[in-house]
Amino acid sequence: MKMTKIFVLLFLFFLAASGFVNGSVKKDSLRLFELRKGDLSIKVTNWGASLVSVVLPDKNGKLGDIILGYDSAKAYINDTRYFGATVGRVANRIGGAQFTLNGTHYKLIANEGNNTLHGGPRGFTRVLWKVLSYQGEGDRPRITFSYHSADGDQGFPGDILSTVSYILGKNSLSIIMKAKALNKPTPVSLANHAYWNLGNHNSGDILDEELQIFGSQITLVDDHLIPTGKIASVKGTPYDFLKPHTVGSRINQLNKIGGYDINYVLDGAKGKEIKLAAIVHDKKSGRVLKLSTTAPGMQFYTANYVINVKGKGGFVYQPHSALALETLAFPDSVNHPNFPSTIVTPEKPYKHVMFIKFSTKAPYAFSQP
Repeated sequence: MKMTKIFVLLFLFFLAASGFVNGSVKKDSLRLFELRKGDLSIKVTNWGASLVSVVLPDKNGKLGDIILGYDSAKAYINDTRYFGATVGRVANRIGGAQFTLNGTHYKLIANEGNNTLHGGPRGFTRVLWKVLSYQGEGDRPRITFSYHSADGDQGFPGDILSTVSYILGKNSLSIIMKAKALNKPTPVSLANHAYWNLGNHNSGDILDEELQIFGSQITLVDDHLIPTGKIASVKGTPYDFLKPHTVGSRINQLNKIGGYDINYVLDGAKGKEIKLAAIVHDKKSGRVLKLSTTAPGMQFYTANYVINVKGKGGFVYQPHSALALETLAFPDSVNHPNFPSTIVTPEKPYKHVMFIKFSTKAPYAFSQP
C-alpha cells in the first residue's frame, strides 16, 4: 500500500512537471518556435511537436502559409483534426483497439468507435514535448523535441523515448522521427499530420492541385477504414495517381467516405532507404512539393472530416481544403503478419525520415523520380 502511494505521488509529480494540472496544461509551458532560412520559414510548437506554419514564396515572390492550422500554440490544445501534429505511438488505425505480441494480448484505448486512431485519445499529440535543442537561423536551422511514453500509455507495452527533429535546408524541410524501446518490444509508427494547401492555407479547396503518387498498390480497407490484410493494384481505380491527375478529377467516385483516405504501398527502394513518395503542383501559385521518405507507406487524405473549423486569421476550413501525405508504416500492421513489421525492441530502434523539397517550377519532372 505504501509503495502504491509513493508511485501515485511520483506520477502526479511527473504530470505537474510536464505541464499537466487537473487535465489542463500550464499556459507558460506552451511555446512557438520559428526556423528561418532564406525565404523559407516554419513555426512549430512543443504541444504535440506540431508543425504550425510553412511560409514560402509563390511564383511571383509573394509569401504565403501553405498548411492549415491555428494562430496560437494554445489553440492546438483543443484541436481534434491533428493539424501538423506528430501522431503516435502508432499512427493511423488499429482494428478493435487490440493486438497480440509475443503471446500477450494488449487492449488499447479506443477513440474511433471500437478502434484506436493515432495512438489513442491522448497519443503523442495531446502532450507536451521537451525541447532538446533549438537553432532558429544559420546554415542549418533545426529544432529537436523529445517525449517519454511510459509502459501502459494508452494500453501499449513498454517505455519508449521518441524524438522529432525539424531541419531546414535550401528550399527544403526534413522531418526525422526516432524512437527507442527502453525495456519491452512494442509497435511504433510515427507520422507527421500536416494538411497541405500549396495555394495558401486560406485559398479554398485543393481539388485542382496536380498530384502524383509513387505507389502502385493500396492496402484495402473495410467500412471502418481498417485494413483487411489484402493489397490491391491501383490501376483502373480512382486511386491511380501513377501519372499526374488533379485531386478532384475522380474524387466524386468516392462519395462513401467523402474523398481520399487510403494507404499507398510505396514503390522503389525497400527497407530503410529513402524513396520518392509524392509530388504536388499548384498551377495558380506555381508551388511544387516533392516528398521523399524511408517509410513503406503513405496515407493520402483529403481533409474529408474538416468541417467548419476556424483556423488561422479566422478563416474557416472545410472538407477538401487541404491534403495530408502521411508517410508511415501500414495501418493496423500489428494485426497483419503479411505487412512490414512495426515492432521496435531495445536492440532495434525506430527511424523515419521525411524529406520535402519546395520549388516554383512546374514539375515536368513528374516522370523523373
